[in-house]
Amino acid sequence: MMRHSVSTVLAFAVALAACGGAGGGNAAPPANAVSANPAAPPPAGPVASTLIDAPRPAEWRLVWHDEFDQVGGSDLPDPSKWDYDTWGNQGGWPNNEQQYYARARRENSRVENGMLVIEARKERLDSAADYGGQAYTSARLVTRGKQDWLYGFVEIRAKLPCGVGTWPAFWTLGSGGKWPDDGEIDIMEHVGRNPGEVSGTIHTLAYNHTNNTQLGASIRRDTVCDSFHRYQLTWTATQIKIGIDDKSYFQFSNPGGADRAKWPFDRPQYLLLNIAMGGMLGGPVGDTALPARMEVDYVRVWQP
Repeated sequence: MMRHSVSTVLAFAVALAACGGAGGGNAAPPANAVSANPAAPPPAGPVASTLIDAPRPAEWRLVWHDEFDQVGGSDLPDPSKWDYDTWGNQGGWPNNEQQYYARARRENSRVENGMLVIEARKERLDSAADYGGQAYTSARLVTRGKQDWLYGFVEIRAKLPCGVGTWPAFWTLGSGGKWPDDGEIDIMEHVGRNPGEVSGTIHTLAYNHTNNTQLGASIRRDTVCDSFHRYQLTWTATQIKIGIDDKSYFQFSNPGGADRAKWPFDRPQYLLLNIAMGGMLGGPVGDTALPARMEVDYVRVWQP
């Protein structure tokens, strides 16, 4: 696929084994994993793929953050802020993903030298009670049940993995738990087979792959696996902007009319951080690149 400094992401496909509410735990799985398919037609709808300045609004206040600077005690992520998604381990994850998501396992998620490390590994956890035969392990951290937000500026400073088959993401889901009705915002997606191409998208009942109206854009930053960048979401009642390092490359405006099929983003969303492996977007996994780690310096949320 041709790459440009700012290019439209061409499509999004979802393998939805179980559409429905996520609730507060893992018993009822959310249908929430999304992947890109560069062979499909371009997005339709109110998308602007223009690079614009998008710094944090100066008057907004910091309302939630994790600096990953805890000292003493456990080196696991702060359990008052983070939970883990594990619901698909036995039955399989959407998009034909190949990872086992571990809960509170230091090999896959830990705080180390002031950073959150999410690490994907080639290993089989045969002894795990919910093991589903996966050849890889990883972690998916969520704030569901701990914290969600309605509007705000989200910034995640991180260095991404670039191993072939890796698929890291920072994203949000509607706390109502029904996909795509309650909406999804992908702040950052990156796949190791396309190193340096970062994507941002939104998904709603009206704008998703099933009716070919999915919306998204991408930008190229060749250093995302070598250095830290700030991945950003600006979300208000009238517009969503997704960007990197104070530059927005995707803007989606509220089409109005109180149509939640087009704009479900008037209700709270929670945050997810993960590395998926393989699947429809990740593609074949290059085992020699593992273990692959994503380092997150901080996660911060401001609101008006």
